[in-house]
Amino acid sequence: MADTRTVFFVSDGTGITAEAWGAALLSQFDTSTFENHTIAFVTNVLDAEKTVQRIDRANVPGQRPIVFSTTVDQDIKNILSTSKSLFIDLFDQTLPTLELELGVKSAPIKGSAHGISNATKYQQRMAAIEYSIEHDDGQSLRALDQADIILVAPSRCGKTPTSMYLSLQYGVKAANFPIVDEDFNTLKLPASLEKTSDKAFGLISTPQRLQTVRSERRPNSKYASIEQCRFEIDSAMHIFEKYKIPYLDSSTKSVEELASVAMDIKGLRS
Repeated sequence: MADTRTVFFVSDGTGITAEAWGAALLSQFDTSTFENHTIAFVTNVLDAEKTVQRIDRANVPGQRPIVFSTTVDQDIKNILSTSKSLFIDLFDQTLPTLELELGVKSAPIKGSAHGISNATKYQQRMAAIEYSIEHDDGQSLRALDQADIILVAPSRCGKTPTSMYLSLQYGVKAANFPIVDEDFNTLKLPASLEKTSDKAFGLISTPQRLQTVRSERRPNSKYASIEQCRFEIDSAMHIFEKYKIPYLDSSTKSVEELASVAMDIKGLRS
């Protein structure tokens, strides 16, 4: 087995862009193992010096850390680049190409890669996050018609992380509802969703994967039995097909993949 390589995502904002960009690059090396750390809001020289110290503590001969950075302040970048690491500045390696193509120099702004520089988009994203938290796991029916998407699934099929990712990353108002015993027995959508079924998007899993996840929560219970998992998944698929609700198997897909495919299918790309 390959040695684990330590990776740092360093940013002057939330770190979301550095994480997404760096993770996309690392995903091309599926034979390697990485231990990921995010260091966000590195906004001054002192922060940068502390970050270098943390990176250097992770240095191992022959296995130096890998650093993906989206900081824009040149003084901070200069300090970070002194770390005992492979330092990859994600902006410096792409902006010159764009500047040449566009014929203008870039004007770096701290946090701009994370949407903070656009107040309207930032507020929309915060509103989407608040909406998704309020409408997690069927807790609220208020303003359900305002949802951009409603994730529907049996328990532990990935509803909450997917809806949270949609709101945080894309500003999508995502509600999510569980399918419960009454729904499985009647093979009907929850009554509260029938008027908004056009916004629904289903998630399922495999019986084996669902049993594993549920057993971590309630071992040796009917809830986690393979028979119950198989019954719920089969019933959920019947409901989705009955109401013509598109759905995905979450057992082999990341949250990022689920969110992206769901947005494409529901036409939520701007």
